Amino acid sequence: MYTVPDQTGRRFIVTGANSGTGKEATKRLAAAGAHVIMAVRTLSKGEDARREILASVPNASLEVRRIDLADLASVREFAKAILDEGKPVDVLVNNAGVMAPPKRQTTADGFELQFGSNFLGPFALTNLLLPRILESKAPRVVTMASGVANWGRIRFGDLQWTKRYSPWGSYAQSKLADMLAAQELADAARERKWTLLSTTAHPGYTRTNLQSSGANLGRTGAPKAPVERTLMPSQNVEQGTEPLLFAATSPDAEQGAYYGPGGALGLVGPTKKTSLPRSARRAGVPERLSRVAEELTGTALPTT
Repeated sequence: MYTVPDQTGRRFIVTGANSGTGKEATKRLAAAGAHVIMAVRTLSKGEDARREILASVPNASLEVRRIDLADLASVREFAKAILDEGKPVDVLVNNAGVMAPPKRQTTADGFELQFGSNFLGPFALTNLLLPRILESKAPRVVTMASGVANWGRIRFGDLQWTKRYSPWGSYAQSKLADMLAAQELADAARERKWTLLSTTAHPGYTRTNLQSSGANLGRTGAPKAPVERTLMPSQNVEQGTEPLLFAATSPDAEQGAYYGPGGALGLVGPTKKTSLPRSARRAGVPERLSRVAEELTGTALPTT
């Protein structure tokens, strides 16, 4: 098991911190001495998770704040509050996401839900918070991707899936977009000589509520139960969160690197550095996608 190094005195923001890998990361970061801002969409669920973490880590330094990544006004409000406080932010963990809702839905801003929540929201949040993050002595932005991104492609002709919606195609595109944005940020850090580290991780096949929550978005009948029986190897959330924790805290994490499970099919096992999919290495695509995202969100990287 990966042991998180001492994080005393460091402030983290973890999106989606009320469940799954976000909650597990929050617990282990707090146990290592970090102060964690739990950025969640539903405050009551965030408070429940906070109480649960405190039961096992009594000295955890936690605060719950609301953000809805499917609403750019909420993202801006959250970021403004952080910036106005003037307190340092050392690490941003872009973990929250939605997976494969069966029917096409849209965000508050009219974007396809997965492209908006999984990519545009975190993209805007990162750009807005970077001025504060860059003040840290060892700033880091960590992005949670997915192995499904290996089959994704950026459909510049229909980014919002208005013509023929595919739950998994849209999800794969959104997580590939996250990878591309993280690579673009790493390139910017190199070019501008920022001390910022931009890393990416994926959890393999980790059993969390993500499998059932996405499948039930928009459903009006009885909730659809998650598929429990599968031939694919899977792992618990404690193991599945380790690539994210390594990317966020390890002194051995590398600029632009991608971390995931090193076991069977890349779905389970201890963390290892893994190769970016070919689709994430196509020349010109990260830059083009970033320009589109800047226009859609009205945000960009700091110029200084």
